[in-house]
Amino acid sequence: MTCTADQTPVRRIAFTGGPQRAAPAELAQEQPIAFEYNGLGYAVMLGTPSDLGDFAVGFTLSEGLAQNAGEIGSIQIAPVDRGTIIRITLPEERADPLRERLRLRLVEGSCGLCGLDSIEEVLRPLPPLTARPRFGIRAIAAALAEFRTHQPIGRATGAMHAAAFCDPAGRILFAREDVGRHNALDKLVGRMMREGAQPDGGFVLLSARCSYELVEKTVRAGIPALVTISAASDLAVRRAGEAGLTLVSLARGDGALVMNDPHDVLHGSDPAGPAPGHRR
Repeated sequence: MTCTADQTPVRRIAFTGGPQRAAPAELAQEQPIAFEYNGLGYAVMLGTPSDLGDFAVGFTLSEGLAQNAGEIGSIQIAPVDRGTIIRITLPEERADPLRERLRLRLVEGSCGLCGLDSIEEVLRPLPPLTARPRFGIRAIAAALAEFRTHQPIGRATGAMHAAAFCDPAGRILFAREDVGRHNALDKLVGRMMREGAQPDGGFVLLSARCSYELVEKTVRAGIPALVTISAASDLAVRRAGEAGLTLVSLARGDGALVMNDPHDVLHGSDPAGPAPGHRR
């Protein structure tokens, strides 16, 4: 019997007679994080209560409630019993889209006839990317080799996702962690916007499978390329193609799959042949 850092008892059971891994040094923190805009309750996310200022900015931008960090007024982070409330102020010109989004959410929850409208909202056209990636295969390998060193909470808990922004040489400039892969990306985008980082030319590296939401968050942040450790869904690949996003999945130490490469910036052999839905 051992205990994690917060004194939670942990008992390991063995399936084989081989050496056993040690229990995690601590448990990953996860709690409800509520977002309020201009005094109106908007959403409750489950996430890790770290880098919440970055989370506030990134989530606001990915939701389309602001176009840039300069449109966000005050941000107040209020710990409460068993959770956190993030209170954000938007200028009056952004208040109408906020109220319309809240109205749609109420309508969607009140009847069963809004499914088509909801689907159209999810699949609304993405803004086409204008930036051209400037990295190559070696940059992906370099970022993967460095990635683990930017995941201190993940190393301690074994239960975190990480998102990193890499320059064209593969150097990691910013990284954020969270129990949720979407939250980790929102935190990363928020940090970049607060630092005034230029998104064009570099790429995002994610320790997650690639779902369509991650494609959309990357595109809306103006980042021209996304690399994920695990596989991509068919919808993620289609949305990447529509927006002109360079998309690479299953990026591991021995290689990766290029799912969409509209600018033909990634060149290399693929002895296994193209995967289903693979665009060259």
